[in-house]
Amino acid sequence: MTGNLFAPPDPSAQEGWYTAHCDGGSRGNPGPSGYGAVVEAPDGRVVARLGEFLGIQTNNYAEYSGLLAVLKWANENGAKHLRVISDSELMVKQMKGQYKVASPVLRPLYEEARRRSRELEKFEMRHTLRGGNKEADQLANDAMDKGMGRSPASQSAEALARRVSEAPFKPAPKPAPQPAAPTRQVLEGYVKGGVVHLLEGELPDGIFVKVIRE
Repeated sequence: MTGNLFAPPDPSAQEGWYTAHCDGGSRGNPGPSGYGAVVEAPDGRVVARLGEFLGIQTNNYAEYSGLLAVLKWANENGAKHLRVISDSELMVKQMKGQYKVASPVLRPLYEEARRRSRELEKFEMRHTLRGGNKEADQLANDAMDKGMGRSPASQSAEALARRVSEAPFKPAPKPAPQPAAPTRQVLEGYVKGGVVHLLEGELPDGIFVKVIRE
């Protein structure tokens, strides 16, 4: 165990660091809450996706619950070097000792997180903006959706994409043939006794004709 819990990792041991993105949320604060987390191995492979519905809790409670989940995973799976990335500036600064933990609800979670982090050989936390934690945020929202009896948004999107990809191809129907425009024919003739007499050729009965006087 290093003397400084949050010391930057030794560049020579960089390949041994696991990275966990964790997030927590609450709809109402307090309200229905949940956390989500994604753990990546040193080679960048995703080795765990975590999430849980927490009932009626606050945002900060959910954030600490996500941190505790990844610390538990690391301790149980032999990940001795762990870097946690969170968009909760409050939790990151509290874990680094920059902010005090005044909340009696958060204090036990904070102390448990510190205890578990000390079981690792190396541990560090970094703050990111919300955009840097998209998958963990989605897992947290999925957990809240499930706990509230809703279909998770990510699964709905995946199901829709799957239905589209699996749908049989149906070619567009061919347009109905349009009737050909009537051809116009010019014939010469003369009128005698009110009857049109053609100089040559003949026309079938019932055809429409237009007589032009010259």
